[in-house]
Amino acid sequence: MSGADLDPHGGQLDVHGDVSVDEVELAEELAGAGITGTGATASADAAEYALRLGDDALVLAQQLGMWIARAPELEEDVALGNIGLDLIGHARSLLHYAGTASGRREDDLAYWRDEREWRNAWLFEQPNGDFAHTIARQLVAATYLVELYAALAESTDPTLAAIAAKAVKEVDYHRDHATQWTLRLAGGTEESRRRMTVAIADTWPYIDELFVDDELVEHLAAEGVAVLPSSLRPAFDAVIDAVMAEAELEPPTGRTAFVASGGGRRGSHTEHLGPLLAEMQVLARQHPGASW
Repeated sequence: MSGADLDPHGGQLDVHGDVSVDEVELAEELAGAGITGTGATASADAAEYALRLGDDALVLAQQLGMWIARAPELEEDVALGNIGLDLIGHARSLLHYAGTASGRREDDLAYWRDEREWRNAWLFEQPNGDFAHTIARQLVAATYLVELYAALAESTDPTLAAIAAKAVKEVDYHRDHATQWTLRLAGGTEESRRRMTVAIADTWPYIDELFVDDELVEHLAAEGVAVLPSSLRPAFDAVIDAVMAEAELEPPTGRTAFVASGGGRRGSHTEHLGPLLAEMQVLARQHPGASW
């Protein structure tokens, strides 16, 4: 797409100027961490770790964007949209940093990787479902992210620490938003409580994958760069248990209490990620290098 047009004298007139998202500056914590080789450059392992966290944020942001103009209240259109924008900001910072290890831009990582190259956990790619399902997913995701970023703010990697210190303030609001809606739906009508109960049961199987340690995080955690996921579980459980108790909801038991196998950190995904990526990436892939 080009904004070029003819001016009254027959010459080329650029009516829109040149607009590129890449030219919008990232948050100040990444100043100097460009792909030109100057400033902070991620190690290969730190880049893989940043990629995981960036993919979590970007996939969840894409999911929440689908609620705009579909939420049950106008205020929720704005709230979910703003939460999605916060997550896009986190994704930009993390993917930008991840790209410094390989000379790729954040857009290269967002739009030019196929499904098997994505490293998000399964929770984030689960479909929106009804509003209760989105809130249940938000409650789990935001509670996990609060604990993660609070701990990661103490990272020995200055870039990851700075990104986390900024992000934790935002995901704390996301958690409060999801908590309030969980209580509201659980304590509302018989139908809203039924839907919230089903949503909790459907979301539960995807919690365990968030707290699985592997060789990468064990290595990075030993150096103080990353946070060992398993170390976050007690604090996560304490918050979720408190919300469930106040909402008078019970965690799933029996047949509905299974644990999904996971595998997102290895590039193995559910059937939901492919269509999401196809929608997110279609414009960039159909018009590579376009500006407007």
